[in-house]
Amino acid sequence: MDTSKSSTEDSAGDSDSAGDRTDDAAAQRNEASASASAGSPRHGWRRWAMDTRPLRRPAYRRLWSSTVVTAVGSQLTAVAVPKQIYDITGSSAWVGYASLAGFLPLVVFALWGGAIADSVDRRKLLLVTNTGIAVTSLLFWIQAVAGLDSVLVLMVLLALQQAFFGLNSPARNASIARLVPADELPAANALGSTVMQTGLVAGPLLAGALIPVIGLAELYLIDALALCLTVWAVYRLPALPPLATAAAGRAGMREIVAGFRYIALHKVLLLSFLADIVAMVLGMPRALFPQLAAQTYAPYGEGLALGLLFAAIPIGAVAGGLMSGTFSRVRRHGLMVIAAVVAWGVAITCFGLSANLWVAVAFLAAAGVADMVSMVFRGAILLSAVTDEMRGRMQGVFTVVVAGGPRLADVLHGTAGSAFGARTAVVGGGLLVIVAALALAAATPVLRRHEGTGG
Repeated sequence: MDTSKSSTEDSAGDSDSAGDRTDDAAAQRNEASASASAGSPRHGWRRWAMDTRPLRRPAYRRLWSSTVVTAVGSQLTAVAVPKQIYDITGSSAWVGYASLAGFLPLVVFALWGGAIADSVDRRKLLLVTNTGIAVTSLLFWIQAVAGLDSVLVLMVLLALQQAFFGLNSPARNASIARLVPADELPAANALGSTVMQTGLVAGPLLAGALIPVIGLAELYLIDALALCLTVWAVYRLPALPPLATAAAGRAGMREIVAGFRYIALHKVLLLSFLADIVAMVLGMPRALFPQLAAQTYAPYGEGLALGLLFAAIPIGAVAGGLMSGTFSRVRRHGLMVIAAVVAWGVAITCFGLSANLWVAVAFLAAAGVADMVSMVFRGAILLSAVTDEMRGRMQGVFTVVVAGGPRLADVLHGTAGSAFGARTAVVGGGLLVIVAALALAAATPVLRRHEGTGG
């Protein structure tokens, strides 16, 4: 795969779309300087509906539309890889090992990718990494069609895919603050998070329906084709070079360390990361869903129970996103993060106490709403409280926290569930979240007092 553009290719691309990007950049500057109150106020039910103001920005709309396309496509591959590994080995342990094989490259390349995103044109980095992910999906398809039946090949491809994702995610998220004005950052985060959560629901359901019809291999091909549309959408973005010329071209260990030093010096960032770690490590019970489905909710049908448990949190998050019009305009971003984490803990505790499947699913959905609120405001804090030359590195750390927390929770909850029982482990985790979040709020006024730009 060619991971760089030649100067000739750059010149051709610039001449083909320079007009579009120039117009986009001018539109962004004009719109960013406009007053947020210039539009007509929203009344009645419209205040609750999703705030779609960021979609009026052509550049953000292109970035968001690329997320719409890949949110489902990426989930097809996310289902196909463990399914293929299980078909080859007949072992769930190998499925777990494969997950760990992808985790280390994600951590390393997300941190490095954050430093790169602060030193190069983010649009070009997105072009390279999205192309790399598309090529990896194509290689997944080739190995499946060829019938290699090699777990080693699958793990190598998964590690490569996660490395490209680790490079891509910080640049994508850090670009948002350059495409929308500050008062629209919560709304932009709500739009993006809602799309991703919708993919978590629709993707696996679509994969389950398609595998018996077209086969597993074609899922990889669909994902690769969807990523081609993403590459085109990113190509039409305006140039996003570093605003601080001193940082241009530098993306080594010194820059990564500088990112962690920046977090240490800005407590609100450190605390926002810690709030998410508290919620996800102590209170994410997904590792216990199979045990709960087989034991507590077996009378409802193990398969039905398992599907509902896994789908409930994403469904709640989507519902929260669709009703995000009000909370996306709140100014007290730090307080909203704390409230959301406490609400998550309460919902998880009530889920653990619920013997009725439908009541349990309702509490998990409520937890999903709380998780959406937390994501929106943590993302807004991260984008608004950080200078542009540090946004990539902060998004790299954010990617590691978001991806790593649930994996640590799987180990913690799985161990506790085996030792004390699934429901006891869930309730204990939920209560720990509440206590830890309230202690964090009491001990750190800088987080609960942090304000963003409200609508």
